[in-house]
Amino acid sequence: MATHNIEASSRKVEGKGASRRLRHAGQVPAIVYGAGGNPENVQLNHNQLWLASQNEWFYSSILHLSVDGTSQKVLLRDMQRHPFKQQIMHLDFQRIDENVAIRFNVPLHFLNQDASPAGKTAGVVVLHELNEIRVSSLPRDLPEFIEVDLSALDLGDIIHLSALKLPDGVTIPELKLGREHDVAVVIARHARVEVEEEAPVVAEAVVVPSTKAAKAAAPAAAPAPAKKK
Repeated sequence: MATHNIEASSRKVEGKGASRRLRHAGQVPAIVYGAGGNPENVQLNHNQLWLASQNEWFYSSILHLSVDGTSQKVLLRDMQRHPFKQQIMHLDFQRIDENVAIRFNVPLHFLNQDASPAGKTAGVVVLHELNEIRVSSLPRDLPEFIEVDLSALDLGDIIHLSALKLPDGVTIPELKLGREHDVAVVIARHARVEVEEEAPVVAEAVVVPSTKAAKAAAPAAAPAPAKKK
């Protein structure tokens, strides 16, 4: 596994006002906690952090966080972004214990889809039902991603969680909950062609009144003039 270093420095001031001033100065407030240690307030350079956040490993790997020159291994647990600006507002890092298993979401990398029978067949769509899975392992065994080889995928095939090839020491906790949790990861099926049905043409109804109704609706005839005696 590659080593990913993140630089930070400790911060003594707390509160919304102090955090606002840090952001105006191009810094990002963060907290580090866990592994039996006290919570630690730190700050990071926003531009460097923004570049790191564009990479997949930032969210799925163990990070080596250096605080004032002292390195510690952490996982990113939470990141708050500005609602509309390209700005990171706050971060939560969790320290890890090398001897304690951790649960973490790991991305899936799908390989050889275009070369598969399903990928070569017209009218077949390959659906990625999951893009990441939650795994459990010791920190040293945690993979940055898991590869899913689709080279043999054919129409009608379904790849379930249980079919994924995991590195040694890595498990999927969800599979221990029962067969109903062995969900689909990839499905190859016919593309649905939806044709809008033309609405049937309904002739406009012409109401023909009955004879009795017609007589009732007709204007009364004028009385005949009286004959002179």
